[in-house]
Amino acid sequence: MSAFDPKGHWTPLNEARLGRYDVLSGASGNAMRRRDLIKAIAGSTVVWPLTSRAQQARKIPTIGVLWHAGSAEEEGPYFKALLRGFSDLGYADGRTIKLEHRFPNETPDHFKSMAAELVSLNVDVLVSVGGTAPIYAKDASSMVPIVFVLVTDPIGSKLIDSFSRPGGNVTGLSTFTSDIIEKRLQLFTEVFPGLSRVAQLVNPDAPVARRNVESIRAAAEKLRLTIQTFEARTMDELKPAFDAMKVAAMQGVTSGPGEGLPFSGREAIAKLALSNKLALCALSKETFEPGALMSYAPDQIAICRRAAIYVDKILKGARPSEIPVEGPTKFEFLINLKTAKALGIDVPSIMISRADEVIE
Repeated sequence: MSAFDPKGHWTPLNEARLGRYDVLSGASGNAMRRRDLIKAIAGSTVVWPLTSRAQQARKIPTIGVLWHAGSAEEEGPYFKALLRGFSDLGYADGRTIKLEHRFPNETPDHFKSMAAELVSLNVDVLVSVGGTAPIYAKDASSMVPIVFVLVTDPIGSKLIDSFSRPGGNVTGLSTFTSDIIEKRLQLFTEVFPGLSRVAQLVNPDAPVARRNVESIRAAAEKLRLTIQTFEARTMDELKPAFDAMKVAAMQGVTSGPGEGLPFSGREAIAKLALSNKLALCALSKETFEPGALMSYAPDQIAICRRAAIYVDKILKGARPSEIPVEGPTKFEFLINLKTAKALGIDVPSIMISRADEVIE
């Protein structure tokens, strides 16, 4: 004969455990032992289904995601890439993981309140995307593990201590390389022979704006380019900024990474650049809208997709302070010859041959 033991395991009821009591015949033992036996067996049969239900109701990890645009549609390929990354690892939203998305729409107050809201939900990991979101995420909590994505300068932003040992509760994936801004401007001058006057479109409200201005100016000085800064905080301020560029006789325009507006306003920026006869050097493949002349940047889709790997490591027990920050390894160089023709720019054939993608 067998029964469940108090831990819910199926075990034999041998003579030693029954005190030599034959349940079927009632040949020996006393009434007290019989009652104890019945209670033991009955208690065991209750424990097992409760244990099973507890296992089924076990809490699945909750992952907060603080974006920068106003919706999943506006985040576009980045949103899809992050979901694909979790899917690649076998996670299914609502079944093995719960994703809580928040979209601040590039608004400082929304960044702050939404970061606090996600922390209040007791998320297991907080993913923050772009140059601004991670700063607010870190301000919201020094305890919740934070994974940043697409940050240009995590050390300068005071998110981490070093790439190899981030320290604290923050780690992630950066788009930073020491020469990327200079490399982008250099390619701009090679795609556009004779370029000498470049406008820098800046969102002064972005935490990374000052560092972007300093980095681009330093790179421009090496390349002997004249750089002039034009500010735009919102979509409504884009047209006046481009009007001012035209008056200042700018030839080209670029912007700083991680400022939000160059991404959310990418279509409007490309159109304004073309209509004002300005060559646009876009920041990435995702901002390389019709109207841009070129772009040079890390593969940001791949970076967003890899963010899920960092979350997975943390869920399995790794500490953010000990997970090295990754820098970009793959870069994309794109040229739009239709735009070049519209602007009267003769792109050298050697640059066309070097491009990863060319729009004829």
